[in-house]
Amino acid sequence: MHILIIEDQEKLAANIRQFLMMQHYVVTIAHDGKDGFEKAMTLEPDLIVLDLNLPGMDGYLICSMLRQNKKNMPILMLTARAKQQEIIQGLNIGADDYLTKPFDLDELLARVRALLRRNATEKSPRLTIGSITLDTNTQEVWKGDKKVSLSPKEYALLEFLLRHRGIVKDRPSILEHVWGGSDALMFSQTIDVHVAYIRKKLGKKVIETVPGKGYMIPSE
Repeated sequence: MHILIIEDQEKLAANIRQFLMMQHYVVTIAHDGKDGFEKAMTLEPDLIVLDLNLPGMDGYLICSMLRQNKKNMPILMLTARAKQQEIIQGLNIGADDYLTKPFDLDELLARVRALLRRNATEKSPRLTIGSITLDTNTQEVWKGDKKVSLSPKEYALLEFLLRHRGIVKDRPSILEHVWGGSDALMFSQTIDVHVAYIRKKLGKKVIETVPGKGYMIPSE
């Protein structure tokens, strides 16, 4: 699962990212409203943690514009404001939940998991291709009746390609989504290695290489 954090307090954003990555989520950070909105539109994360007070564009505007553009990923708003009317405003324009600063990271995680579970249920928690099933609720992968153990990055890569089945994904978009735009961008063989591991565990034909373009899971 890919989470986008739009938060201008760099230390807080880094702490949230580190904590969520320990829970095996892929996390991308934006420190201003404009960059955050662009990342939300292009990366289409599974969930957004959105601060209200941001330079450039505030959280209200970002949330409103995402909903106007038919982006339905869950949005968890962070606010230092405790006024009920401001919270109601955020919920009314499309936010799914909110947390008032300061907050406990375990509470943040509980809210994130609840929103992702709800969204996965609406989307369908199981993604399949042939005899392979990926369950987004349990984060388990099965080949027939046999459970297959994947590393967190292998799982994230497989889920990303399954959610975009039939669509070729290039290396930059895979690295951004699965590795969160981290230092993995420096290693040209990162994706190839993980694809090879997945093929070894699930079969050579599960992921197709499209020369000069990237990777995809065939639609049929």
